[in-house]
Amino acid sequence: MQEQLIVVITGAGRGIGNALARAYLLRPNCTVVGSIRDHDAPGVVELKASPQGNGSKLLLVKIDSAVPGDAARAVEEIKAAGIDHIDILIANAAVSPSILPIEAVSLDDMTNTININAIGPLALYQSCLALLKESKNAKFVPISSAAGSFAVMETHRAWTSAAYSVSKTMLNWIVLAAHCGNSWLTSFAINPGLVGTDMGNRALKHLGLEKATYTKEYSAEKIIGIIDNSSREETSGKFLNASDGRELPW
Repeated sequence: MQEQLIVVITGAGRGIGNALARAYLLRPNCTVVGSIRDHDAPGVVELKASPQGNGSKLLLVKIDSAVPGDAARAVEEIKAAGIDHIDILIANAAVSPSILPIEAVSLDDMTNTININAIGPLALYQSCLALLKESKNAKFVPISSAAGSFAVMETHRAWTSAAYSVSKTMLNWIVLAAHCGNSWLTSFAINPGLVGTDMGNRALKHLGLEKATYTKEYSAEKIIGIIDNSSREETSGKFLNASDGRELPW
């Protein structure tokens, strides 16, 4: 009998996280643990009704990345449900505040965005660490952004969105530190590109573009393909484009 694959995805109620959760649920013998904030949100209702592969199941837990201790509490729920390991931890939940440069961004916006987009994934990683260690092939895969890359700040106009970009730079540091400090773990960041989600559409408007490059379903397919083929030797410690697997500079 095929061993159950345990995948934890934050922000499963909407956007890329929702598409990832639904795609993994279609596979056989896959338990998807999705973090949500509102059980009655349209994306959550859709997720609950999604078809499931043979032997697959969905477990929803509440995590608000802005609330200290929420991740640790959710992990206790996960363990209480009989889950004794985590194979893939996808830190996807994020916010995009007002798109402003450092001269105009409010310190409250900066602090709140960092708390959710960087400190939240760190709290999640720390809370899930013991369960990741129980996996035979543990993977930590935060969904980042090219906006977090120092090297392409100017070409991608990331400087115009200070709070979001700084938070993703911090997230990238966490991803690389997890790789450097744990020889048993495959840890890498993925840039999904411009995806047609609520957050993505805001970025499109800011950049003066009319249409997203990718749908959330296409993005999820590409992300899962990279995760499927990832390894400690070939992938860990890298920052990759979802669309083509190309490595981005930190």
